[in-house]
Amino acid sequence: MGLVVQKYGGSSVADAEGIKRVAKRIVEAKQNGHQVVVVVSAMGDTTDELIDLAEKVSPMPAGREFDMLLTAGERISMALLAMAIKNLGHEAQSFTGSQAGVITDSVHNKARIIDVTPGRIRTALDEGNIAIVAGFQGVSQDKKDITTLGRGGSDTTAVALAAALDAEVCEIYTDVDGVFTADPRVVKKAKKIDWISFEDMLELAASGSKVLLHRCVEYARRYNIPIHVRSSFSGLRGTWVSSEPIEQGDQKVEQAIISGVAHDTSEAKVTVVGVPDKPGEAAAIFRAISDAEINIDMIVQNVSAASTGLTDISFTLPKTEGRKAIDALERNKGGIGFESLRYDDQIGKISLVGAGMKTNPGVTASFFEALSDAGVNIELISTSEIRISVVTRADDVSEAVRAVHSAFGLDSDSDEAVVYGGTGR
Repeated sequence: MGLVVQKYGGSSVADAEGIKRVAKRIVEAKQNGHQVVVVVSAMGDTTDELIDLAEKVSPMPAGREFDMLLTAGERISMALLAMAIKNLGHEAQSFTGSQAGVITDSVHNKARIIDVTPGRIRTALDEGNIAIVAGFQGVSQDKKDITTLGRGGSDTTAVALAAALDAEVCEIYTDVDGVFTADPRVVKKAKKIDWISFEDMLELAASGSKVLLHRCVEYARRYNIPIHVRSSFSGLRGTWVSSEPIEQGDQKVEQAIISGVAHDTSEAKVTVVGVPDKPGEAAAIFRAISDAEINIDMIVQNVSAASTGLTDISFTLPKTEGRKAIDALERNKGGIGFESLRYDDQIGKISLVGAGMKTNPGVTASFFEALSDAGVNIELISTSEIRISVVTRADDVSEAVRAVHSAFGLDSDSDEAVVYGGTGR
């Protein structure tokens, strides 16, 4: 029996009863002969409550102090969980991210992990203890300030520790039984996926699937750490995310042609109207966006109007970056020479993901026929070898997801998917 890293989300440790239930599961793994490292999120909605509190005190809190505040949630969870484990007769030690050796860059609120030096964790394990680590946080390499890793930070902490400790598996416990073919809150007949490749999981995560975040999966792929996504509310087998198919009984679990349908309503669309159709204009637009440190997703350029020599360029980006993008483009309007800007935050993205798509003719046609039959209008289209994404009206997203899911035979014939905690994290 080797070393296992387990991560528990906020819904799993939302209250005292949840913490005691998680403690029992951790102790079971220890009794089965594993060395156990646990990464824990803040209880329930603690992080959101701390953010709300900070905004009431200061409309623009300083990054350093904001990180210092937000990391309190995970420290509460780790200490309470260690207490619960000790009540079950096992030794546990809790560690902050910095104590666990999670070293990051200096970007507050969305730091990236540079290195993990888990010396104290190793010592705790060698002494027979269970190590409990606060997720979502680390310490900057240069200034030694406390940092937070941004959305999905606890998942990334868990995978990073699993890589540094050479763990057999990283178990991500959440409030659903695994990765499903669609969000079970939207598609009640979504099916649980037994195994999915890192590549397909990356596409689903990037397209809006919230069970695993993109950074976490990318880290796992880089270091080839198998992830087992499971529910902390049941004992059911979950979804394995790895480079190779897993064996279940005497058979390998093969990947389906279509892995799933993801959706995302957190993006907005910016259209730059009346751009001169000549070399360098697109570069100037996206240089302004890049200088503002804004990530963009889909890009579409219209055909130039012959009479004017002007074109329109549209792109999508997170809603939270919308104001910043508009301001950045307005500052550079003279150099770019566009006529006007349009901003639309009432959009949604639907994505069909599957490694078998490129070798199966008709997938694209079936996708667009399903949207057409559902009366869904398409505004933007983007494709890769294993993904087709479209932008529609936000109000049409749920219906579009259900229509595409049914069109590709992904609906389950058995019981509906269960969402135990209600938040998906």
